[in-house]
Amino acid sequence: MPAAEQNLNDKRYHIIPRVLVFTFRADQVLLIELLPKNGKLTRWTGKLNGPGGHVEQGEDLLSTARRELLEETGLTADLSLVGTIMVNASPGLGIGLFVFKGINPRGELCGSPEGSPHWIGLDELERLPVVDDVVLILEAIRKMEPGDGPFSGHSYYNEAGDLVVVLE
Repeated sequence: MPAAEQNLNDKRYHIIPRVLVFTFRADQVLLIELLPKNGKLTRWTGKLNGPGGHVEQGEDLLSTARRELLEETGLTADLSLVGTIMVNASPGLGIGLFVFKGINPRGELCGSPEGSPHWIGLDELERLPVVDDVVLILEAIRKMEPGDGPFSGHSYYNEAGDLVVVLE
């Protein structure tokens, strides 16, 4: 459908699409220890997160998840969409986060400018510096039963600066 017929309106909520990939091996998950961004420390530097990143124009979600996993870890895996989270970034702008689960990882693990990948025991997560929502997202993935559809949620920072994540 042409843009003129899609009822586009700059005053509506806009989202930036991103993917996040959690690849599993036995009782471990693959996480990236995040490096400074362009040489600058961020609130996430040194924390663990799943590989992921922005969807490029013309790219579909699954291709993005495969690309990000390979670029950031050197691995490929069988991927499936397991969840979506709308992240309120600022008034009128959000991030559409598409969460993928990876199984049967293949390849040789290697780092990237994004960070250093590590297989982390699921029982270690509570003691490690992880990005704020990682534990909640991993819990939602692990609770899923075969045949379940993707979970859905939204997140935002409250007035105290704390991340609030609501998953359904």
